[in-house]
Amino acid sequence: MGANSEANQDGSDEQQKRSEIYTYEAPWHIYAMNWSVRRDKKYRLAIASLLEQYPNRVEIVQLDDSSGEIRSDPNLSFEHPYPPTKTIFIPDKECQRPDLLATSSDFLRVWRISDDPSSVELKSLLNGNKNSEFCGPLTSFDWNDAEPKRIGTSSIDTTCTIWDIERETVDTQLIAHDKEVYDIAWGGVGVFASVSADGSVRVFDLRDKEHSTIIYESSEPDTPLVRLGWNKQDPRYMATIIMDSAKVVVLDIRFPTLPVVELQRHQASANAIAWAPHSSCHICTAGDDSQALIWDLSSMGQPVEGGLDPILAYTAGAEIEQLQWSSSQPDWVAIAFSTKLQILRQHLALVLHLHR
Repeated sequence: MGANSEANQDGSDEQQKRSEIYTYEAPWHIYAMNWSVRRDKKYRLAIASLLEQYPNRVEIVQLDDSSGEIRSDPNLSFEHPYPPTKTIFIPDKECQRPDLLATSSDFLRVWRISDDPSSVELKSLLNGNKNSEFCGPLTSFDWNDAEPKRIGTSSIDTTCTIWDIERETVDTQLIAHDKEVYDIAWGGVGVFASVSADGSVRVFDLRDKEHSTIIYESSEPDTPLVRLGWNKQDPRYMATIIMDSAKVVVLDIRFPTLPVVELQRHQASANAIAWAPHSSCHICTAGDDSQALIWDLSSMGQPVEGGLDPILAYTAGAEIEQLQWSSSQPDWVAIAFSTKLQILRQHLALVLHLHR
């Protein structure tokens, strides 16, 4: 349970800053992970365990700028039922709301983080199945940036549920797909998309709950789509991952069914995608080849001989299962592999500037 930093020693301070890598080793395999966005909590992340048992753990860790160590606070480490499939801090940059963290597993849980003294307590346990005290396990969820009282969850029971977390009530629950729903992403106040084991990407508008638009379907019948990322800087674009495929498919919602580009430089299954929070044409992907790749999509739509190449590659020590790009500090990307959390600066600012 330690942390260390690695920096490029052969240049100026600015050069070193651009090459920072900080590593934190957890006492268990890490799966869910998320950056905090609050301005008063720089370099803070939540990580969660993947243990094949009922009790699991969530830790809130933070980089200490002065020492270069990622530290955990025992008071901000807590037990969690089952491994969380996802964890997200409240999207509240300006610190106008209580400091909350949400997790999904058997239920959606919202936790309140306190500072003085530091502690975490369960605020809400939200069960979307009115007919039973049990519910279909939640595969993922997304917190609405534009309306932070709204969280959307996806479930293996084929439904998506939109929660009002302030009133602790279900706004909407709809059967979203023919099979398990594996991921969900907001594209605006009342618009979200989901992906499923049925191989489709569907977009829903809460003003018309009876209908959805199929944006894409796997070319192989019944090939599940497992991850979805919606480009917040340019909502015309989203990206999805096909189960057990090294390919990441980028879609333009104005032209359904045909991918605008396919990213095909991973050597093993892709696991995670993150759009740049500050640039409309950059995306990061990560996979079982232990690589995190950053791509410049500004030329997408134009044929590139041999396919598009990434502009930056980083190789981790094991298969990368989780990837998050910090919206409040966009030079920083976090990856999780095995028991390690790494946060990388790695020339990102310089590379993105040169490729804009």
